Amino acid sequence: MELIQSLVLILNVVSAIATIVLVLMQHGKGADMGAAFGSGSAGSLFGSSGSANFLSRTTAVTATLFFASCLALVLLVSPSKKSDLGVMSTQKPAVQQPAQPSKIPE
Repeated sequence: MELIQSLVLILNVVSAIATIVLVLMQHGKGADMGAAFGSGSAGSLFGSSGSANFLSRTTAVTATLFFASCLALVLLVSPSKKSDLGVMSTQKPAVQQPAQPSKIPE
């Protein structure tokens, strides 16, 4: 079980770092205007619009892996499904005594 937790934790860290790097590599919405005036992004490795599609899809995949590994870590690390009352499990239930009628002085 510890091996599985370690592997899922490694997957979580790697996917988080990959998501951060991929988000930082992407251009904002205003970066397209610079390409119109010859900034050179049209001659990139993936073509004029190919990098945006490739990077956004890869970012979506790494983000999905990150969320799935987070969910897996929660399910692996959480305690078993026994009913645990926390602090209340150590206390005995209080026994209530019937109320005594009060005597009214005459």
